[in-house]
Amino acid sequence: MVLIKIHKAYREIVAVCDPELIGKKFEEGKRQLEVNEQFFKGKEMDEEEAIELLKEKFVDDACFNFVGENAVKVGIKAGLIDEKEGIMKIQGIPYALYLI
Repeated sequence: MVLIKIHKAYREIVAVCDPELIGKKFEEGKRQLEVNEQFFKGKEMDEEEAIELLKEKFVDDACFNFVGENAVKVGIKAGLIDEKEGIMKIQGIPYALYLI
């Protein structure tokens, strides 16, 4: 399961995260990752449903923000994240961005 929230802007921003990370903050050196409820807490979806939505939003030229093991896995399966180069970590928490 992942949470997905779509933010309307010039180009939609799709925030995808693991539910258990909501409200947590991670720091490592100068880098910070805050899984803010306002930005990330959206609709709960299973993997199949999430992948379908991500592919739709990709066609619409959206930008994507992934945080957590399940969220990143969904991003990889949807073809948005390069498994070898596109994933970063802070305190062991994987995250990835897909920006156009």
